[in-house]
Amino acid sequence: QVQLVESGGGSVQVGGSLRLSCAASGATSSGYHCGWFRQAPGQEREFVGLISASGTFTSFADAVKGRFTISRDNVKNMVWLQMNSLKPEDSAVYYCAAGGPISVRDNSYLYWGQGTQVTVSS
Repeated sequence: QVQLVESGGGSVQVGGSLRLSCAASGATSSGYHCGWFRQAPGQEREFVGLISASGTFTSFADAVKGRFTISRDNVKNMVWLQMNSLKPEDSAVYYCAAGGPISVRDNSYLYWGQGTQVTVSS
């Protein structure tokens, strides 16, 4: 069992930056691929980005490519989502997920955090 806790959300103006953190605990949490997803009100949850268990591979949705990065520290059991040049359409609840095969599909992940709100205002 892996527990995930996100933090770092908040309100920011257009063009600003935020760094979301995902703290993992539980059995061999560092061995899992991790994904970030987001869900805005009235919309389906969507893929944002992922990082492989080793941290050597990342992939991003087109909507955030070039603006967001993901990193991890397997010693600290932490994963970070760095978000730059934020836009109003980035406003959503952001979730980190872990477990299962490396995938852009949310139903591939076994473990989920509770989410953290990001609001970007103009």
